[in-house]
Amino acid sequence: MTERRLLLVNGPNLNLLGTRQPEVYGATTLAEIEARVAEVAAEAGLQVRSVQSNHEGVLVDAIHAARTDCAGIIINPAAYSHTSVAIADALRSVGLPVAEVHLSNIHAREEFRHHSYVSAVADMVVAGAGPLGYEMAVRFLADRLRR
Repeated sequence: MTERRLLLVNGPNLNLLGTRQPEVYGATTLAEIEARVAEVAAEAGLQVRSVQSNHEGVLVDAIHAARTDCAGIIINPAAYSHTSVAIADALRSVGLPVAEVHLSNIHAREEFRHHSYVSAVADMVVAGAGPLGYEMAVRFLADRLRR
């Protein structure tokens, strides 16, 4: 395992950031978020591998692969937050620190969005901070890895 790499996981529909419901998710694109995460990580001496998929199994496979070459995981599971026991189990199985990010405040939205299976596994959760939430997640994991 390398202690210098983070896995950045983004779930379904996040490939449409910047154009999909900007009133909820903002105007920042996923490419811009990934670039900013890489910048903040580099400041902490970390690399980032990014994956986005609309397919649950692809995300589970990426999480499994992280156990051999990553030191932590930042995940925005998107809609899978509320439905995927498989993603939560995958995160639990790899034994890496996890930071969960949501662009919007899931607790201020529809009732079904209030519960996240991933939150029970995550070491930190940030919701409603927009793209800044990803930066907070990088800094949290960088600090955790230094200790």
